[in-house]
Amino acid sequence: MDANSFYREFDKHPGDRIRLFGALAEFLPADAVMYPGSYVDVAPSVFFGDVTYVDMDKRAARFFSQEADVRKLINEMRSDSGVDGAFDLRFIHSDYSHDLSVEPGSVDLLVSLYAGFVSEHCSRYLKRGGHLFANNSHGDVSMADLDPSYELVAVMKSSEGNYRIVTDDLEAFLNPTREQPTVESLHASGRGVAFEKKAFAYLLRRG
Repeated sequence: MDANSFYREFDKHPGDRIRLFGALAEFLPADAVMYPGSYVDVAPSVFFGDVTYVDMDKRAARFFSQEADVRKLINEMRSDSGVDGAFDLRFIHSDYSHDLSVEPGSVDLLVSLYAGFVSEHCSRYLKRGGHLFANNSHGDVSMADLDPSYELVAVMKSSEGNYRIVTDDLEAFLNPTREQPTVESLHASGRGVAFEKKAFAYLLRRG
């Protein structure tokens, strides 16, 4: 299957990831982005100029191996979104928990969506002052909250397919409704704990 068809098959809700990363990029411009567990989600390349994608799935490797077609797809998405300028992308076919050919402290934005405990293994690649953008479906926000180097600075709210950043009254977004989790309990459950207030995703700054 060609790259365009493969992406359209992945994109079950057309434009959703464009709206998500568009809202994020408007709030937080970033130079170097790393997206472990990306599969074939290339929406970050619409808005960010340098993105490293990491995935162990063979289908993702086949998709990204069609580099000319992937670049054409991204250019079309950028044109549709009114985005100009050059961009760079790189794909690493690997389990993100392994050592990657990425310089420690070189990434401005680390993306963790539905991919497990990305922050546990990949925070070393993030600059001090860089940001982790994560959801809590597989527990990564709960895991990052246990790391004292991270501070919640914003949340992404979702309503009827649209996204907006919220920066006020953030305390309840990380208050567990039950007992405080531990690294061990998160590994055992493989999912995040419930918080008093819900958000689609969370933006945490690494100090």
